[in-house]
Amino acid sequence: MTTSASPDELASLIAAVKLASTGEALLDATEALSAKADPGSLDCLMEILTYNNPGAAVAAVDGLISIGEPAVAPLLANLDQHNYGARAWAIRVLAGIGDVRGLAVLEQALAKDMVPSVRRAAAHGLGQLQLQGLGQEQQVEVIRRCLASLERGLSDGEWIVRYAVAVGLEKLTPALHLLSEDASRLIESLSGLVNEEQEPVMVVRMRADLALRRLKAKWPDRNLTK
Repeated sequence: MTTSASPDELASLIAAVKLASTGEALLDATEALSAKADPGSLDCLMEILTYNNPGAAVAAVDGLISIGEPAVAPLLANLDQHNYGARAWAIRVLAGIGDVRGLAVLEQALAKDMVPSVRRAAAHGLGQLQLQGLGQEQQVEVIRRCLASLERGLSDGEWIVRYAVAVGLEKLTPALHLLSEDASRLIESLSGLVNEEQEPVMVVRMRADLALRRLKAKWPDRNLTK
């Protein structure tokens, strides 16, 4: 549970981050700052993503996700093409927030990022973008872009990414209730992950099968045995 910080308290929390002299102190200070989920901490939390301290970066990611929508524009404006670590953490934040403004970044990350864990985060994010406030045509465009990106992720060479694609596809299904043709594509994609000839890793097949069984419960009138 987050609580708002007074200006003095926020300044003190940010100062603790700046003055941290050890990795442990930085982690503790970042966790305390992140717990407030205060938009006033955005610059500090984004700066922490550039530090060589994975523990503090994870805490900063959690804080930025808790801040939510106000963090999206600053993150997109400050994606550092020359600091891969900071960019990778920022992608995780965008995936966790689920704002549609991050769609292009998540598409690129799933398709091209060199690190499997970043591609995995992007796959999760593409399954849970928030569509509120968009017109119907925009919603359809976003949904179809997410589906197409996840379909391309089916051929990823890392099983953890394909597992995340199965999760992303399942999460995408509520948005497909009015798009019958696209729902069929999604079902076919999951069915391919269940097929042992197409997917060699058992845990991925099991996760895709779980998704299909859940969809069958939601859509009892559909043929999910392709």
